[in-house]
Amino acid sequence: MSEILTKSRARNVFYGGSLFFIAIFVGLTVHSHRYVVDQSTAGMELSEQVVTGKHVWERHSCINCHTLHGEGAYFAPELGNVMTRWGVRDDPEMAWQMLDGWMKAQPSRIEGRRQMPFFELT
Repeated sequence: MSEILTKSRARNVFYGGSLFFIAIFVGLTVHSHRYVVDQSTAGMELSEQVVTGKHVWERHSCINCHTLHGEGAYFAPELGNVMTRWGVRDDPEMAWQMLDGWMKAQPSRIEGRRQMPFFELT
């Protein structure tokens, strides 16, 4: 077997590799489309709690410091998974107590420390 890569062999490697990666791309595109169609929550009705939370988020400009699923500023922690991190995802009352207690426990007036404003959230 020759160790020289001829023009025809190079062309075959190019076309074969190109077709292989095109097939991979098409397969991943189809998979992504099916996943989005089957898993997307974009068409769901928003509950009153979600609408209220969105209004609080906008009224207090939380996006200026926090990220929500990767969108927003990086000054403060990501909020998309905070209830999971705290272990209170399925317990709304405990989630409220954790959030309220955390906000009240934040030390104030410390030089160089990031400070979350205390909002009187209900």
